[in-house]
Amino acid sequence: MAAALIGSFGRALPTAMPQAELWDGYFDRYYGGNRVAARLFRTVGVQTRHGAVNPLFEDISKWGTAARMQRFEIEALPLGKEALSAALNAHGLAAEDLGMLVVASCTGYGTPGLNVTLARDLAMSAELRSLMIGHMGCYAAIPALGAAADYVSVHQRPAAMLCLELTSLHVQPSQPVPRPLTADAAQQMVVHALFSDAAAAAVITPDRAAGALEVVEIAALTDTSTADMMSWDVTDLGFRMGLSREVPRVLGRHVRPATEQLLARHGLKLEDLRGWAIHPGGPEILETVGAALEVTPAQLQPSRDILRDYGNCSSATLPLILEHVRNGMTEPGPLVALAFGPGLTLYAALLRAH
Repeated sequence: MAAALIGSFGRALPTAMPQAELWDGYFDRYYGGNRVAARLFRTVGVQTRHGAVNPLFEDISKWGTAARMQRFEIEALPLGKEALSAALNAHGLAAEDLGMLVVASCTGYGTPGLNVTLARDLAMSAELRSLMIGHMGCYAAIPALGAAADYVSVHQRPAAMLCLELTSLHVQPSQPVPRPLTADAAQQMVVHALFSDAAAAAVITPDRAAGALEVVEIAALTDTSTADMMSWDVTDLGFRMGLSREVPRVLGRHVRPATEQLLARHGLKLEDLRGWAIHPGGPEILETVGAALEVTPAQLQPSRDILRDYGNCSSATLPLILEHVRNGMTEPGPLVALAFGPGLTLYAALLRAH
């Protein structure tokens, strides 16, 4: 099949929220100054996050799901337009040049979806193919990339991918906080400490331009025996995440053989890679996956940088890391992107920098 390459990136971010201020000004009162909760909040590797809803000024913890989804429609469209326009402009394309648009989000739903409203507001072609991917969570960027790349390979026309997540719409801190802190309350503290908002877009084209990342292969592995370890449940107060402490251990067991099998199909080994883009589900996941794959601290730094400066933006995180990795590469060669989510599911993309 003909090649498909990531030619450009674009992003849009809502208001920045310093991590320390979020604890001091909001979460501290819900957790009653609990020292365990405070330590969890401050040790996840995040310094700054972004939020369409800043709890320091607007407490939506008692909002129903319908109100949160209405707010998603208001906030998501301008962010999506900004990110997509930036990616298109960086590649010198007009929105009407696209043959396909793939949109991924697990934090907001409505019909018509963002894929339709974005096509309308950006004056995309009436013959545009569009795809809306929902509820896959953090790994959704890779299947979204795969769908866009498949289209480009077959039709030799450009496509775009947008990952847009507004996790700030799902704040629902535990109240009253159990004493001592239960495992569930601690788990929710970690969720509230990690997740953030962002819109990240990429243009995929058949053009072999300098700096482009060729999509060589997409691979997946799901361990359904551990499906209960990560969840994203629709509740009357928005969506609520379940995250087992066993997740890093399970990923550590699977990530190396899955990655080595992907590389072997192309005559490659781990030591042949020029870069890594690993989704930072949290510091422990980064440490475990990095150790299993023998990733050097320098190769892991882009993931740490994005986690520090943007938090875990669910599916939007990986495009941010890929752009960071691409900008820092000094020579062409293969790299691997990895992301993880409910299933437990591991998605990998083998890419080649030109």
